[in-house]
Order: sequence, then structure tokens, then C-alpha cells
Amino acid sequence: MNRKSREVLRITVLAALAGACTISAAKDPMVPQRIPDSYAQAGSLIDIGRGRQLNLRCTGQGARTVILEAGSHADTTTWFKVQPLVATFAKVCSYDRAGYGFSSEGPMPRNLDADVSDLHDLIARAGLKTPVVLVGHSLGSNIARRYAQMHAGDVSGMVLVDPPAQDVAAFAPEWSKDEEAMNAHRFDFIRQCLAGAEKGQLASPPAELQRCTAAPNSLASEKVNAVVAAYKYKPAFWRTLLSELQDNAVVFSKPVSPQETAGQLPLIVLAASDAQAGAPPDVRKALEAATEKTQARIAATSSRGERQVVANSSHDMQLDQPEAIAKAVEKVLKEAGTAENSRAQ
Repeated sequence: MNRKSREVLRITVLAALAGACTISAAKDPMVPQRIPDSYAQAGSLIDIGRGRQLNLRCTGQGARTVILEAGSHADTTTWFKVQPLVATFAKVCSYDRAGYGFSSEGPMPRNLDADVSDLHDLIARAGLKTPVVLVGHSLGSNIARRYAQMHAGDVSGMVLVDPPAQDVAAFAPEWSKDEEAMNAHRFDFIRQCLAGAEKGQLASPPAELQRCTAAPNSLASEKVNAVVAAYKYKPAFWRTLLSELQDNAVVFSKPVSPQETAGQLPLIVLAASDAQAGAPPDVRKALEAATEKTQARIAATSSRGERQVVANSSHDMQLDQPEAIAKAVEKVLKEAGTAENSRAQ
């Protein structure tokens, strides 16, 4: 496989079609098609102690709270289509993890346990009523799962959006070796961007650092893009990104633990039908199999778990099929309410 193909696969999480029902949601004309300018300002900056704040955006009303956990190096803008849909039937909150968006930088390393600790503090300091329903995309699904393991009483259900394949080496060993080499180059590149950020060079980068700055998001206004770019010029972003990606390499190299259990927690795993569209044929089937096995194992951690394939969706399902995510959240909320009523009787 050439280097370009490997890089495409690095950012593309594959979803398998076999062995799961397929769902397709009708498009809601009320879904925003562009990121609102409100994202150019912080929502509520919640003091979580130790001189740190996390940016929290809550909308909607209801007895239950839904928390949206973004994927790797993403901020609250990633949920701009999903959040207003969920807000029609529940209180829903998204937030910027430490080092991203409007949130303060957190202590290193930025691993799953650090993210879980921050989320636990955020829920408490913001006065969010528990138990909550956790919705996690990509890496966010791993954070949600770890949170449910460590704070089971705080969680009444989960929707996991296209969880990435784990233990890929068992299915595509050569690709996995190539990925390890690519990671080394990637981490060196991030260190170069970090050095540039520490020198204040990224707002007007020299030629060797121009790749550190991304093109503007076509879904956002100039105002929102300027704010997003500004936080990515800061060293905190690059320190956080490097630590997060280093931990990802460890997390995703391991299979889903056979000891992981979600008990009877309502759990829906949403798999993207077209996340593998850019994969070269020589590894596509192997990566599909790795993803299917990972997602099936995650669903099986709960006696009430299920895996659904969402049609016409890339890995960024929150942008392609936000209605499908909202539908799954509504179902989990209802199942969680039914379970609590049964226990109360």
C-alpha cells in the first residue's frame, strides 16, 4: 500500500456491513447546514478547579441530560447538526475537551483517564443531573465507555458513533506495521508545529510550517473559522494533540477487553456504511473485519446492546446522518426510562 493510501486509512475508520441491520433516516429540513456564528463565542465556561475551565454548550430541556463527546482533536462545532435535533426532546450538552476550543489546557498525558476525570468534574461543577446518556463519536466512544466503567451510576445509556477498529494488527499486520512508521513521522510533524506555535509563527507561518494550518471549514463563516484557527495557533492545542494521538496508538492497538461490561445498560453502536470508501482493495476486507469485530464486541458488553449500520454515512456520521444519531439517542432515552421505572416498581 502506498503512503497516500495509508494516510487516508489513518483518518478513515471502517464500518462493516455484515451481521447488522441497516437503518436510514429521512433528512430533517430543520437541521442546520452551516455552523452557526454562535460557535465563535464560548458557551458557558465551567470552573472545574485547579485554575481550569471547560467550555460547555447546553440546549433543550428535559428530565434527562445527553452529553455529546467528540472524536479526536474535535470541538463542539462537530455537533452543530446533532445538538439541535436532540434538543427537541432532551437537554443536551456538548463541550470542548481540555486544550481544544475555548477550554483550558489540561495536565499531561491526555489519555482516556484524564478525559474521564475532566468529564466527571464538569458534570459535577455544572450541576448536570445524573444519570446521563453519553453519545461518543470515534475516540469519544472510547471515552464514553471508560466513563461508564469508572462511574457506572452516572450513566443511564450510551450511543457510540462509529467506534474505531481495535487490534487491527490481528487482521492486517502489514498495514499495522506501516501505521507505526507513519505515527513516528506524524508525531515529529506535530512537534515541529508545536515549536512554531511556541515561537508565535503559525498565524503567518514560514513555508516549512504552512502544513500546520488547515484550510478554512467550508461549513463555517469567516468569523467562526477565525476563532478556530486562533486556538490552533497556540502551543496548548499541539501539546494536547500530540499526547492524545500518542495515547490513541496504545488504546487502538489492543482488542476490546473481555472483562469490559456495561451490564444491562441501553447501548446502541452506530456503524457508518461508507467509512471504508477510500480504502484500497488489498486491505479493505481485513479492516472491515477488524471494525466489525470491535463494534460487535462493544455491543455485546451490554445485554441490551445492539449494532446498527447507518446507510449513506462516512465516519463523520454526525455530519452525514445526524438524524440517525438523534433517533438512536431518543431510543436509548426511552429504554433507560423504562429500565428505571421497572426498578422503581
